[in-house]
Amino acid sequence: MIQRVQTIFLFLVVVAMGITIGSPIWEQTDASSATANSWNLSAFMLTNLDPAGEEIQSTSKWYIAALASFVGLLALISIFQYKNRGRQMMLNMVNSLLMVGLVATVFLTTNGVNKEIASEVAGSYNMGFWAILAAMVCNMLANRFIRKDEALVRSVDRIR
Repeated sequence: MIQRVQTIFLFLVVVAMGITIGSPIWEQTDASSATANSWNLSAFMLTNLDPAGEEIQSTSKWYIAALASFVGLLALISIFQYKNRGRQMMLNMVNSLLMVGLVATVFLTTNGVNKEIASEVAGSYNMGFWAILAAMVCNMLANRFIRKDEALVRSVDRIR
């Protein structure tokens, strides 16, 4: 049924992916150099800004937004698979793998920037990154409650 607790957790995954797409993911200020440029990563762009805040360079990172959108869409589809709990669990497992890939993509992108500018400081992860991790926890909790429902249905079938 759609009013189950796992629906709330799956909806929170969708919301978290929306936050990831709409919020900054990472920022780095290179204070060690004379120029003190800053780098900002969002789901769509990696932007290099000068100290005045003007854009020096930007690189498209559309694949982060595409992956986050796909994760949100898969969670939304999973909400409406409540009649087939096995398929719902499978979709959530695939979603977990995609979220791990999303975290790895963000991590590799930020490490690449740090190596490129030879920064001693790793930068700071913002709301967009932490939303991905929150989505992973919500997805795991949703799977847990789906398994509980499946066990309850099997135990009731044994009683009959």
